Amino acid sequence: MANVGPSTATLKCWRQIYQTDNLFRLCQEQICQEYGLTVEQYSVLVVLNYSGGSARVTDIAQWLIRSTNSVSMIVDRMVKVGLLKRARDRGDRRVVNVTPTSKANAAVEQAHVAVLEFVRKVFQPLSNEDKNTLSDLLGTVKYEILKYSNPRVDINEVKRIESKRADSAARWLRTLGYAPEAKGQARGKKETVR
Repeated sequence: MANVGPSTATLKCWRQIYQTDNLFRLCQEQICQEYGLTVEQYSVLVVLNYSGGSARVTDIAQWLIRSTNSVSMIVDRMVKVGLLKRARDRGDRRVVNVTPTSKANAAVEQAHVAVLEFVRKVFQPLSNEDKNTLSDLLGTVKYEILKYSNPRVDINEVKRIESKRADSAARWLRTLGYAPEAKGQARGKKETVR
């Protein structure tokens, strides 16, 4: 019987992605805790900022690639601690949007600057060419995972949505004092208040 399992190189990639993701999340958790947030809360608040300050739970879930139910539970907890508020859409009363409170905005701005500094430091050893290559390779793997989990997914539509989200993310980063350089790196650090 032929060996149908993954190659050693494939297993090595899987292990690196898994371990890197776990380490990345642990560091983000430590940073976010300094500003009174969990990584989940931070992620929801970043999505809201990237979305212009208001979004439906289903949109947040789609952005984070999480189930609507799990994001709804996170939002419920954030409402209880005063980080989010719910409001009915004026145009369609069936739609409920969530928005961050001033408490949340202050915390996420400081946490985001610290997270961006961490990200800058960990990617500093890579050249811009290496960063672009890594991003392209991880994107390829991500799209294969999406196709595996949902064979009917329209990858071109996913890429279009991601491009639109990247534009809104870049706008928010500029408001925090991070402006893309000609070669695509972030610059200009806003001082954090601890």
